[in-house]
Amino acid sequence: MFNQFTSISFFDSTTFQNMTVKILAFCGSSRRDSLNRKLLEIAASAARTDGAEVTFITLADFPLPIYDVDVESAHGVPERVRALQELFARHDALLVASPEHNGGYTAVLKNMLDWVSRPTATGSSGLTLFAGKVAAVVSASPGPMGGIRAMLGMRGVLEKMGAILIPQVFSLGSAHQAFAENGGLVDEKAEAEVRRVGLGLVGVTKQLTTH
Repeated sequence: MFNQFTSISFFDSTTFQNMTVKILAFCGSSRRDSLNRKLLEIAASAARTDGAEVTFITLADFPLPIYDVDVESAHGVPERVRALQELFARHDALLVASPEHNGGYTAVLKNMLDWVSRPTATGSSGLTLFAGKVAAVVSASPGPMGGIRAMLGMRGVLEKMGAILIPQVFSLGSAHQAFAENGGLVDEKAEAEVRRVGLGLVGVTKQLTTH
């Protein structure tokens, strides 16, 4: 079973062929065989077919302390956060897979975003790394609701930080039974919806950047 929210509009990115969109893709799960990572890769694959450059990062490669003002005051912003801030600065759009833990987005995902939002090495607000940046969120869960609550919660967080959320979203229920051996989805209609998220992210980014 999968749950989906089809978009209310869809931009045809073929109008802006000359622009290469750079997408930073990351998953809120650090599991090696994450269902959300698999879903993210399908959306990213569609974005690539539309000419985008997609950079994947794994949060396990950026272990961070839980954000605490006292920790920041005593030790400063960790070097791993500086590396993440540089990655965010070099990309036009964000593609996020948000797993659901107890009805909400994961602590490791929120913690990373909290750290990245801190002042950059130049002293500017880390929120400028999100402001006006186009973002899309998908989610997968073994449960029947597909992580909808986490997905919607993460959209709210990113919007609060200044990102522009595209209308296309997708949540995959019973995800542990949904993937074929080749990494795609058994349900072709579901896979087409996931791919629309990746295409929508490219299309909106091209249009907003052009204008």
